[in-house]
Amino acid sequence: MTGARDEVTKMAALKDFLKADDIQKALDAVKAEGSFDHKKFFALVGLKAMTPDNVKKVFQAIDADQSGFIEEEELKFVLKSFAEDGRDLTDAETKAFLNAADKDGDGKIGIDEFEVLVHEV
Repeated sequence: MTGARDEVTKMAALKDFLKADDIQKALDAVKAEGSFDHKKFFALVGLKAMTPDNVKKVFQAIDADQSGFIEEEELKFVLKSFAEDGRDLTDAETKAFLNAADKDGDGKIGIDEFEVLVHEV
């Protein structure tokens, strides 16, 4: 039961920074398998317009195991961080997202890598 409560807490934390309408709009835009584009998603959900500090707070809410990194397993479920009905990313979407963000090649996304990815043009 703790896991479910943690998820609700994380979603509430995200809603402190993001508007529910923007979250829904972003999730609707990537509903179809294979349609996830991190740049489009970040813009629609409102992350791109946030300060680096607030983006890092969102990262912490997405980092399911609080390791300081978003690993490939966590990345697959990233849309569920924004809403319970968010779909899982496909393996191809997960790998593309990881490859775009993982600048140091360690196989995971650090907080600074995430912030840079969000604000990339």
